[in-house]
Amino acid sequence: MDALRKQASKLREQVAKQQQAVIKQFSATGYESSDVMVIDEMEMQLHHQLDKLYKSTREKRDFQKEIVKAAETFTAIGYKHIETGTKLSEDCCKYGVENPNDEVLAKAASIYGDARKHAEKEVEDLNKLLFSQVLEPLRAMVAGSPLEDARHLAQRYSKMRQEAEIQAAEVSRRQARVREAPIPENVAKVHAAETKMQELKANMTILGKEAAAALAAVESQQERLTFQRLVAMVEAEKLYHERVAVILGNIEAEIVSEKQRKEAAPPVATLAVNPPAHIPEKTKYFLAEAIHSFEAESEKELSLSVGDYVVVRKVTQSGWSEGECQGRAGWFPSEYVEKRQRVPTSNGATEVY
Repeated sequence: MDALRKQASKLREQVAKQQQAVIKQFSATGYESSDVMVIDEMEMQLHHQLDKLYKSTREKRDFQKEIVKAAETFTAIGYKHIETGTKLSEDCCKYGVENPNDEVLAKAASIYGDARKHAEKEVEDLNKLLFSQVLEPLRAMVAGSPLEDARHLAQRYSKMRQEAEIQAAEVSRRQARVREAPIPENVAKVHAAETKMQELKANMTILGKEAAAALAAVESQQERLTFQRLVAMVEAEKLYHERVAVILGNIEAEIVSEKQRKEAAPPVATLAVNPPAHIPEKTKYFLAEAIHSFEAESEKELSLSVGDYVVVRKVTQSGWSEGECQGRAGWFPSEYVEKRQRVPTSNGATEVY
């Protein structure tokens, strides 16, 4: 009979050691689920709550790291974009200065080169916003002490729970010893084991609630801050694209307008520079007053100041007119002048053109 009791006691000790080994294996990476022994229903609920919070805060932290990584890549590309755009701006301006005879392309290159500087300034502003409003706040939270402190509390609770599970197994083993041999020594050992178990349960409950409250607060802060930083990143990118779109729209309008103006001006202005002695019979002149200033950009054009009177000798459908003002002749935009009075034509009649 004694031999059977010793064999059973030895078997229980082996089972307890195996349980401890399993617990140690599953708890090596921090806070892990361990259901080797359920102490009571309340403790089990607290355990599951902590397990869920521990995993969710880790997932949110990993998501924050991904956003930080993306923002870092965006800024790196942005600085490379600035470097490339600045070089292109310099090359365009250089071409515009060194090729004045190539009027249309040189002018377009100069316009684009100047505007490119403003576009790169917008990239620089976007990088600054990403750094100050996304990178810095998220980095600070990922590496911040609140999250680490809360996780440390959860890990302490996990270790205490493992101790409680081991102690529960020890209480069961001592109680079996008492049933086998109800001697005072075994009874005292059971009472000591049960007392230690109660202390562990009380401490574990306090620590578990503290860890759950800390992790819940961190999770709430993670959600709020991550959402705010995502909105800030969207707003920064939206503002950047809107401003760049305006810059590119202005570039396109100015380049196209310049090209149309050059193409609309007659390639030869012999009539303006050297008016013939004989004017055809049906040619009609009229007097006009300049209502806008116009600065000539070639010898074929006529500069005007507001209030100048011009004898208009020809009006074309392209929007340009030819005339003479203060002994100078040339072409100017038709809409820059207004007709003022009738003047005699070459055959002596008085008509309005």
